[in-house]
Amino acid sequence: MRAVRLFLVALGAAAAAYGGWLLLPQLGTTVPWLIGGPVLHDLLVAPLVGLVGLALGRLVTDRLSRAWISAGLLASATLLLIAVPLLWRPPSAPPNPGLPDRDHPLGLAAGLAVIWAVTAVALVVGTVSRRVRDRRADRQ
Repeated sequence: MRAVRLFLVALGAAAAAYGGWLLLPQLGTTVPWLIGGPVLHDLLVAPLVGLVGLALGRLVTDRLSRAWISAGLLASATLLLIAVPLLWRPPSAPPNPGLPDRDHPLGLAAGLAVIWAVTAVALVVGTVSRRVRDRRADRQ
């Protein structure tokens, strides 16, 4: 068993060394991205998420509503994270003639609209069903 572990550690170290060797020619363009991502996250994204969570906890007291709003925020953040490269700069490759050009800002807006429409419907359905359930419990 020990020999297998040592072999796997050596194999992993060799793979990491080979990846580093392949990365070496592109180090000048890669290092800013490797450093900039965590710095941007720690200085902008994490405090913003913390403030939104704090505000959400104080403004929305119902647990079910808070869960649906949190799900909408999470889905929106994921969609925005995926859309950033498409919105940031034009594609580096020529367009594929078999695929139609897309309006990425419009697609992002439509996706966000769908996410928040579903969230709003879920909030309304949850509120109405809770009120109906509370009225039935009061009658009994």
